[in-house]
Amino acid sequence: MVTKQHAGPRTGPGPARENKQVRASKQRAAYPYALYAPAALVYLVIFLVPTVMAFYFALTRWTLFDSTFVGLQNFGDFFAEQNLRIGFANTLIYAVVTSGLKVVLGLLLGVLLTSKLRLRGFLRSVVFFPVLVSTVAVGFTFSALLRPDTGLVNKALALVGIDGPDWLGDANTALLSVALVDVWKGVGIATVIYIAGIMSIPRDYYQAVAVDGGGAWHRFRHVTLPLSWPATYSVILLSFIGGLRSFDLIWTMTRGGPGFTSDTIASIIYKQYQAGFFGLSTAGNVILFVVVTAIVVPLNYVLGKRQVAA
Repeated sequence: MVTKQHAGPRTGPGPARENKQVRASKQRAAYPYALYAPAALVYLVIFLVPTVMAFYFALTRWTLFDSTFVGLQNFGDFFAEQNLRIGFANTLIYAVVTSGLKVVLGLLLGVLLTSKLRLRGFLRSVVFFPVLVSTVAVGFTFSALLRPDTGLVNKALALVGIDGPDWLGDANTALLSVALVDVWKGVGIATVIYIAGIMSIPRDYYQAVAVDGGGAWHRFRHVTLPLSWPATYSVILLSFIGGLRSFDLIWTMTRGGPGFTSDTIASIIYKQYQAGFFGLSTAGNVILFVVVTAIVVPLNYVLGKRQVAA
């Protein structure tokens, strides 16, 4: 009796089917890449091309009609600026103060506005409203409010017997006053980021703390604070970069004064541009770009390691 031997079960598709799957996977992979093209084109035109041109024109003495190559002379002249040291110091102080306060206040407001408040939605709108207002308008408004004689701030302080200083005319208070206005305007963004971060924390952690008998402080210390680190990471980077590059509010409120006491790198660059030193101001922009990159890249690395560890 002859028995038929059946082949064992096939372990995979045939060659034709495999080739078809490879072609299909290639087609699927090519489809999303095509969607990157518009964004890549915008990035190329708006960022990469101007950046390369800025590095070139920083080596020239240029106007709208011609340019003369001068090598590194613009960089030497920029570093020879008498108030550059003050500008660097003020830029770092401004960035640290504004980013630090935005982190602290944004976290506290985020915790408050995710709690069970009756007017929670309205208060969120109030906190975020300054973000929507023009920075120039904010600068002019607070310049009027902080005037030593007619400003409402000093008038309010006078009602309780306090003689308010010349907030924007005193070298000791000018930069700090602008920084506090910057925090008032920008803390809404930090708060929104923290609200999103806190609301993404699973409720199970808070329930576990409640079962263990922990109160509000324990919930904040052991759950909210560590698990909202991704939000803290984002707020620190965004606000620190914004502080290093800040210009419009400082120029609107103090124009770098009194004297050079509230000048930052950005305001020094703008003064050079106003004076017609276009190549020199372009070199200053390149230096500012390098400074921001040299600070933010290591900061991003350190904060990123902390985020992974958390």
